Amino acid sequence: MSVQEVIRAHGPYVGRSLRYLGVSEADLDDVAQEVFLVVHRRLGDFEGRSSLRTWLYGICLKVASSHRRRVERRREAGLGEAPEEPVSGGQQSALERAEARRRMQRVLADLDEEQREVFVLYEIERVAMKDVAELLGCPLQTAYYRHQTARKKVIAAFEHMAAEEEL
Repeated sequence: MSVQEVIRAHGPYVGRSLRYLGVSEADLDDVAQEVFLVVHRRLGDFEGRSSLRTWLYGICLKVASSHRRRVERRREAGLGEAPEEPVSGGQQSALERAEARRRMQRVLADLDEEQREVFVLYEIERVAMKDVAELLGCPLQTAYYRHQTARKKVIAAFEHMAAEEEL
C-alpha cells in the first residue's frame, strides 16, 4: 500500500483520532500532516503484527503528545493559541453534533493522558483491549484499570454537565 492510499483510506480516521487526543481544529491539518510524514518515512517498517489502523493510531498518539507539549510551552511563554472558530450556520443537527463533539473533547481533555488513550482506543475506536495494552506498552490488567477509571470519570463528567443544564 502506498502512502497516498493510506492517506485516502485512513485520512478521516487520523483526523478523528487526533481530535480525540486533544488536537484543536485550528491545528488539525498541520498535525495530521505530521502524522503522514511519519507514515511516509516508516511505512516500509510496518510489519503487519497489528492492523494498519492500530499502527496509525500509535503514530497519532506520539505526534499528538508532542504537539500538546509544544502548545503548552507556547502557552507558558505567553504566546497562547488562537481561539477556535465558532461553528457557523447550517442545520440545528449539525450544531448539536458540533456541540456534542466539543463536550466529548472537554471531557477527554480532563482525563490524564494514559486514561484518555485507553478510553479512546477501546470505547471510540473499538480496538480490542489486548491490542490496546500492546499498543500502549502496558500490562493488560493495567489497560483494563485505566479504562475503568476513565469510564467512571467520563460518566461523572456527563452527569455533571446534565445537572448543570437542568439549573
